[in-house]
Amino acid sequence: QVQLVESGGGLVQAGGSLRLSCVASGSIFSINAMGWFRQGPGKQREFVAGIIRTGRTDYKDSVKGRFTISRDNAKNTVFLQMNSLKPEDTAVYYCSAAKATLYDLWGQGTQVTVSS
Repeated sequence: QVQLVESGGGLVQAGGSLRLSCVASGSIFSINAMGWFRQGPGKQREFVAGIIRTGRTDYKDSVKGRFTISRDNAKNTVFLQMNSLKPEDTAVYYCSAAKATLYDLWGQGTQVTVSS
């Protein structure tokens, strides 16, 4: 079993920054990739950013150049640095993990609200 716990959400003005953290515990040796998803009001959950075991990263087009995913292997933690935030970034952000290619392990989510 893998447990994921997010933190770092909050309220920020447009143009501001936030950093989300996700601590993984349990059978972390089985994790191949970790990522961040979000679900805005009335929207489906969508992929935001991911990082695989080799360190390769991937991003949703609309966050490229503004968001950065990184990890601290010693602390079993993945971060999402979000800069130049926009109101449309408002959502519940979920940390996720994949043992193979499918993200199927989820944290409880953390709210990010960007005011205009």
